[in-house]
Amino acid sequence: MNVAAILKLKGREVFTTTPDTALLNITKLLGLHGIGCIVVTSEDGKVVGIVSERDVVREIARAGSKVLKEPVETCMTKNVVSCRECDTIDRLMAEMTAHRFRHMPVIDRGRLVGLVSIGDVVRMRIAEAEMEAAAMREYIATG
Repeated sequence: MNVAAILKLKGREVFTTTPDTALLNITKLLGLHGIGCIVVTSEDGKVVGIVSERDVVREIARAGSKVLKEPVETCMTKNVVSCRECDTIDRLMAEMTAHRFRHMPVIDRGRLVGLVSIGDVVRMRIAEAEMEAAAMREYIATG
């Protein structure tokens, strides 16, 4: 299974913002849409960062609520690890585990085309295991 299969099931919608958006507005977007992160893009649509709930909480813990007036670029992750649609679920699991993050933008030809979360990866892995188990049961039953 690969990233394209995940995007086919979940869709390609990604919430984005610009680097100058205030952190308070980021928190409102996260809460309003029930999401865990927002991808930060430049005017030309290139991914320049990603900000998660964890990033916002860490920044508030560091400097207090006054940071909510600051732009997202002050606390976003700037070195974004991304993937391609042809990447395997195993690669995503390895990257997410090694770098300790839960969301990975999907890039195609330099453009943002989707977002995959660890929850998406786990759901796909479970579905894959269930299909393998069903195939094994069928094989044994028809012996």
